Amino acid sequence: MKCLMNPLIKPFNISLASFVLFFNISFLALANDAPSPEIPEGVVKLTKIDPNRNVGYLMGDILDRNITLEVKKPYKLIETTLPIVGYEHRYQGQVSGIELRKISHTKKESNTSTTYVMQLSYQVFATAPTVKPALLPAEIVKFQGPSTSEAKDGLVQYRIPEFYFRSSPMAVFGAVKIEDDMSPLRQPILLQPYPEKQKLVAYLAVLSLSLLGLLYIIGSHAWLPLMGKPFARASRQLAKLSPKEAKDLKVAISALHQALNTTAKYSVFSDNLATFIQCNPSFKTIESEMGQFFALSHQVFFNTQNPPGHEESCSLVWLRKFCKQCRDCERGLKPSKLKKA
Repeated sequence: MKCLMNPLIKPFNISLASFVLFFNISFLALANDAPSPEIPEGVVKLTKIDPNRNVGYLMGDILDRNITLEVKKPYKLIETTLPIVGYEHRYQGQVSGIELRKISHTKKESNTSTTYVMQLSYQVFATAPTVKPALLPAEIVKFQGPSTSEAKDGLVQYRIPEFYFRSSPMAVFGAVKIEDDMSPLRQPILLQPYPEKQKLVAYLAVLSLSLLGLLYIIGSHAWLPLMGKPFARASRQLAKLSPKEAKDLKVAISALHQALNTTAKYSVFSDNLATFIQCNPSFKTIESEMGQFFALSHQVFFNTQNPPGHEESCSLVWLRKFCKQCRDCERGLKPSKLKKA
């Protein structure tokens, strides 16, 4: 009898194992495909990070999403209901051209909840002659929880919302009128003028320094740096005098004497001029002009019987040029030479 039963038991065991395997596969398929009741409100807290723009995607581009689900206990995620890599979603009955390329997820438990973090990467495989709308599809994930009147088996689902964007064509066909191809969904294309901007800033800096240098060399205003020195003040004073007035020649010479004395901090005459130049070597280049100035001063103030003539070296014009030389010396600049008397 046992010999007769053994051949019958083996096929029965194989059939039972096949039935169990088929039941499990069917259950997983139902868990993935069959709609379940929505998870109770307030159980799931969603945090999502979508792509930073919603226009301008071309075929082959990757869009990344970060989904964080904080789920209250005792609900637990059924990991077999997570999106499947390589699955092409359909939109309005047609393949959308959006494929899930990669998925990873982590789980972190606390006393009252479980946090699931999912990293989803989608790739665009669709293109069209014009810009067209597209979306990263809503994903349905399921949780196992306690039995309720709506979900007797405790199986509930949660819908991760979709992300809408627009895909662009690889090439534009035909003529395009900008005014007919504008959309509030298309962000403006920003120029990147970084090299040109850097060059412009450099040119402006050089121009500003050049203007400041030129103003420093020829300027005589007191508010400029180093413009309040003695010969700068004398230069402004001489600029107000008239060459036609004989008395202004004495005023100009007196102003220059005062500037020399202020610079030296003592009275400078022709006999101690060498000491002044030794203490102020920047005036060495105009030593001959300074000797000419003292000769003119002596002639104007002490040789009244032989007044200076009308040549340029004895005029207010020459004194202004001499004052400019002295002003350049006190600023550390190289003055230009003047004609001798």
